[in-house]
Amino acid sequence: MHFAANPLADFAGRNICVNSAIKTQSPNAKAAAPLQLFERMIFRYGLAVGSVAAATALGFLADRCDLHESVFTIYLLAVALTSWYAGAWPAAIAFVVGELAFDYFFTPPLYSLIITREDVAYFPVFALFSGLLIWFGVVRRRAEADLRQSRDLREAEVEQRRALNVELEERSDELQATNQELEAFAYSVSHDLRAPVRHIAGFTELLQKHADRVLDDKSRHHISMILDAASRMGSLVDDLLAFSRIGRAETQKTTINLEQLVEAVIGEIAPDTQARKIIWRIGALPICYGDPSLLRLVFSNLVSNAVKFTRTRPEAEIEIGWLNHTPDELVVFIKDNGVGFDMKYKDKLFGVFQRLHSQEAFEGTGIGLATVQRIVDRHGGRVWAEALVNNGATFYVGLPKPGKANA
Repeated sequence: MHFAANPLADFAGRNICVNSAIKTQSPNAKAAAPLQLFERMIFRYGLAVGSVAAATALGFLADRCDLHESVFTIYLLAVALTSWYAGAWPAAIAFVVGELAFDYFFTPPLYSLIITREDVAYFPVFALFSGLLIWFGVVRRRAEADLRQSRDLREAEVEQRRALNVELEERSDELQATNQELEAFAYSVSHDLRAPVRHIAGFTELLQKHADRVLDDKSRHHISMILDAASRMGSLVDDLLAFSRIGRAETQKTTINLEQLVEAVIGEIAPDTQARKIIWRIGALPICYGDPSLLRLVFSNLVSNAVKFTRTRPEAEIEIGWLNHTPDELVVFIKDNGVGFDMKYKDKLFGVFQRLHSQEAFEGTGIGLATVQRIVDRHGGRVWAEALVNNGATFYVGLPKPGKANA
């Protein structure tokens, strides 16, 4: 059989290498191998001769009991026994020796190897049946060898998988510990940065207020840049702190009316959109199961993004609805007619600090969509997006249906 195309062949090769290494490292085993082979050969060929001798003895017994026709069958059984337990070559020896013994002891003229017409009649029949028995024995032994090899391959595969599972568990534990350390670090850094950033902004505002009369236009511009940078830094710290809190907070899941949640989100951002013309298309949304505050943050980020990236449109269009494609998942979508993005960058879309548009064109910290994905992942769902440059974007949030979600 050929195992080159079999993916288990790699395990077999490794198993052979391991066995070879063990033999190389064990002089006693290496010295005992020729002795074991010699003993095996004695057993095989001894079985051939012994089976023919036993058949001859049983032949004499059958001959005395007037069972002359059974002698031929007894010799065939001797060949079959040898082929079954010893292999092809010992069976061939049993065939030759059995043919001579049958001719010598039981074919007239007795006790002579003279070939008669009766011998000519018996020989091809004996050869044919013996050949079939030997062939059957060879096929059986090959099948047994293949089964043993398959079993060894399976055992090697199971052992390898067990080792890989142990390694994966260890790496998973290490990654979990590392993630916890990173979350603790991010939380600590972002929390400790809030006060200095606020101090920078506060004292800069005081400086601007009290020294404005003695400052020239260039100095006022510098102070304005400091305040803008401090504001962006404050937003970044707040978003980073919120992002780190998601991994640390326990989820409090309950039944949520998504339609009411989305209406509340739109109501929150309404004061910032009064000067704009936005056409809202809100479809009937389903009931889902999750953490209300976390899912509110998800849709707040997505709706705010839709509002932000349609800013350049004279008439913005934002549609929110849901799809019911599978029995286990509900999919809510937020579609806009904004600037969109290039789909070749879709893998970067949900990364931390990843931005597809410049800070000058659209403000942001690059943490919002990463927060969305992290929250949806914690709910056992998925999030993805589709878009065309200058032709809008659609964000999809897939959540387990009530009854399918893990509590």
